[in-house]
Amino acid sequence: MRNIGEVTAPGLDDSRTREAFEPARKCVVIYGVMSAVTLATVAALSAGGAEVTAFMWVRAVILLALAPVLHRLIVRAARGDRRGFERVRAVSVIMPIAIVGVDLIPGLCPVWYAVMQGLSALALVAVAFVVRGAGVRAAFPSAPGASRRTAER
Repeated sequence: MRNIGEVTAPGLDDSRTREAFEPARKCVVIYGVMSAVTLATVAALSAGGAEVTAFMWVRAVILLALAPVLHRLIVRAARGDRRGFERVRAVSVIMPIAIVGVDLIPGLCPVWYAVMQGLSALALVAVAFVVRGAGVRAAFPSAPGASRRTAER
């Protein structure tokens, strides 16, 4: 049953299109697992008396908390929600750049932490490729007037 006002993209009635989102959903799950492993590692090291900074704690918690949000966006996009699709497209590009960019700041975090965060970012890079694939893009044709707005700029 659809909510009133819910917009469904025309191509999403096709099961092949819905299946195109499945790899993106799996990549978000991998991202969440990697984020959980990172947080668990920080907790274990802290419990063992190793030096763990507040930055490491906060970032690990925030990145893990974003996993269910991303998953929800993928589910919404797979159901035809254009806003969910557009948000997934944007976040799947911005987050990996931000994660790696912060990790490259010298002395901010240990190498092992940066590597674990970088691996989680790779899963999001895969999401970016999936949601830009032909099958998914075909389900979400350009919004009416989008090419005209672009041409006016």
